[in-house]
Amino acid sequence: MSDALCVLVEAELRQPVDPRVTAMAKAIAAKHGPASRAVLFYGSCLRQKQLDGLMLDFYLIVSDYRAAYDKAWLVKANKLIPPNVFPFQHDGLAAKYAVLSEADFHRLNGPETLNVSVWARFAQPSRLVWAADDLAARTAIEAVTRAAPTLLAAAGRVEGEPVLDWWRRAFALTYSAELRAERKGRAGSVIDADISRYERFSPAVIAAIDPSACAGGWARRRMEGKVLSVIRLAKASATYAGGAEYIAWKINRHAGTEIELKPWQKRHPLLAAISLLPQLLRSGAIR
Repeated sequence: MSDALCVLVEAELRQPVDPRVTAMAKAIAAKHGPASRAVLFYGSCLRQKQLDGLMLDFYLIVSDYRAAYDKAWLVKANKLIPPNVFPFQHDGLAAKYAVLSEADFHRLNGPETLNVSVWARFAQPSRLVWAADDLAARTAIEAVTRAAPTLLAAAGRVEGEPVLDWWRRAFALTYSAELRAERKGRAGSVIDADISRYERFSPAVIAAIDPSACAGGWARRRMEGKVLSVIRLAKASATYAGGAEYIAWKINRHAGTEIELKPWQKRHPLLAAISLLPQLLRSGAIR
């Protein structure tokens, strides 16, 4: 990985955030004790610089799943289908956080995985808002540095394609590989929200692309990604209190729908998701 890209990524990750974000990150880390290694903040709240009334997004990086949990089934779930996702509230703000081990975070940011979920997110801006020590911070930074080259390499460059269009097309491909509630054009808006950032990063990202990394394979990525999305939804029904309400809120917010859950759907989030899925796919609310 190029030194130039590491410098850019570290400078971005270390930019300051709202003190409430830092406080929430510390509280998340404290919940999992000495296993906690780093907490990263990402997503729409970071882009919009708005916290109140929204759901903040974090990744908690841990040393080891066994050390992070006191329940064996959570350890197995995180190993088999990473990450586990949990709701969290602190000082009047709501959040969700995903848990990955340092080893899984490194792997899932790189070209060795077809799964787009992690590297597609960390090719975008994020912040390292808490770290246990300097080694934990360095390990997280190195993992994030792998994400953007993985993204562009997976998309492959079309001859004569402007570099910003390459980014836009790459993100659009990743959106197609998951069940997403965003409107069409959302992938492009990620770039348009911070064009100077992607222009500044592009030379170093392109230089860091592994020549052996293969482009393509998107039919398989889409199939596996959407299956994984459903499996993760099923898992979240066991780990995420209020999961059905959160799913409905997120779809309504991003897709402009007005889903209202019935009482039985609130009590049974997995059945609610299954019952809503055909309607949402037909309407285009999720893709």
